[in-house]
Amino acid sequence: MAPTFNEGDWLLFIGLRSNLESLVGKVVLIRRTSGAGSDFLAIKRAIRIDGASVWVEGDNKESSTDSRSWGAIPSAEVIGKLLLRYRKA
Repeated sequence: MAPTFNEGDWLLFIGLRSNLESLVGKVVLIRRTSGAGSDFLAIKRAIRIDGASVWVEGDNKESSTDSRSWGAIPSAEVIGKLLLRYRKA
């Protein structure tokens, strides 16, 4: 998510409630499964919600791996939304 977030930034996420529509435009934490037991976490921005699917994109459009390559992700993979960021001076 550079340039929005950079190495050394501390991010605090909170769990989600049922209203996914409120996530549009917000930074979210997702858990993706990319194969046999290889889950990974990613930070993306929720762009749109279509029922049980969420379209997410990174802020660095030239080099981000996101819904432009994955397609929309299941809403169950969105596990939190950004509450605050602490950037060291």
